[in-house]
Amino acid sequence: MPEAAPQPVERQLPTEEARDLLALVRDLIQREIAPHAAAEEETGRFPRELFALLSEAGLLGLPYDSAFGGGDQPYEVYLQVLEELAAARLTVGLGVSVHSLACHALAGYGSKAQQAEHLPAMLGGGLLGAYCLSEPSSGSDAASLRTRAVREGDDWVITGTKAWITHGGVADFYTVLARTGGEGAHGVTAFLVPGDAEGLSAAAPEKKMGMKGSPTSQLHFDGVRVPDARRVGDEGQGFAIALSALDSGRLGIAACAIGVAQAAFDAALGYAKERRQFGRPIADFQGLRFMLADMATQIEAGRALYLAAARLRDAGRPFSKQAAMAKLLCTDAAMKVTTDAVQVLGGYGYTADFPVERFMREAKVLQIVEGTNQIQRMVIARHLAGPDSR
Repeated sequence: MPEAAPQPVERQLPTEEARDLLALVRDLIQREIAPHAAAEEETGRFPRELFALLSEAGLLGLPYDSAFGGGDQPYEVYLQVLEELAAARLTVGLGVSVHSLACHALAGYGSKAQQAEHLPAMLGGGLLGAYCLSEPSSGSDAASLRTRAVREGDDWVITGTKAWITHGGVADFYTVLARTGGEGAHGVTAFLVPGDAEGLSAAAPEKKMGMKGSPTSQLHFDGVRVPDARRVGDEGQGFAIALSALDSGRLGIAACAIGVAQAAFDAALGYAKERRQFGRPIADFQGLRFMLADMATQIEAGRALYLAAARLRDAGRPFSKQAAMAKLLCTDAAMKVTTDAVQVLGGYGYTADFPVERFMREAKVLQIVEGTNQIQRMVIARHLAGPDSR
């Protein structure tokens, strides 16, 4: 049964430049991403050459300063680009979000000399980044990380293991959080580590439920030597830098979630209009009409929330609470919408002949990465009621 082509999302964009940017992104998606997404996800192929193309097109540095090769775009625009990319293929949308997260520390806390030396290649020079915070024994409790960096003259020697690293083993650079002091959040420092550093190796990629085209692996640091010139920020400032990056990164995950939800909804709506039972399209039946109405409403609500948080960020106002809310609502909505999309397609939805089963598998990880949704509720509650008194 042919699938009806979805209509582009009507977007409220602040400038003509932003509208031209979205048109460019949509053209690139139709030419380079959408035709290969299903087959490459099925085989687990990571499209490294596509990220080089995105870099060449200026799409890997959109929210950063043009003085260093960025796009000078507000988060309000950058996130809508992410949504479009994730709707076409989550491996790509999430990959761009992770790359942006990996650039955050240097762009926000690096010295002018560090920024001038490294950012142009990171933002528009074809490089791909990864972000290394989690470890096998420290996920939600990130401040308990054990990877250690020891000062030796003008160098730091990093030893330990990082886990759940998107782009692990294929990235050109890693933003790494390592312990340089005592226990807790105040003993952590950030470093920019080259992907080809001696002593750095990646384990075999994890075998995941979804996003099979995106490599996720452990990284082993076996005495990796990094010059002090690659330390980002002050000693002991690393955890604050990490939290700052995660606030912005959670908005990226929210946008990706709405992209996946939109793709699933488009597929379900197109199918419901074409599939006939009892002599008429199944979209005529009230049970399905109400389901589609709920799906569309959740998508619109999620999009409005992540954009509201982005506009706070763009205005220089606090947005941590709203970022957690957006990540929570959008990823839960993606899980519900993709599950309902499978239901709309019935038996066909459970087969790999249609994309909704892939969307459902992909949506699940978005409730977990960059802070589980249980952690998001803790963050929101802390903003509302203050720290836990225990």
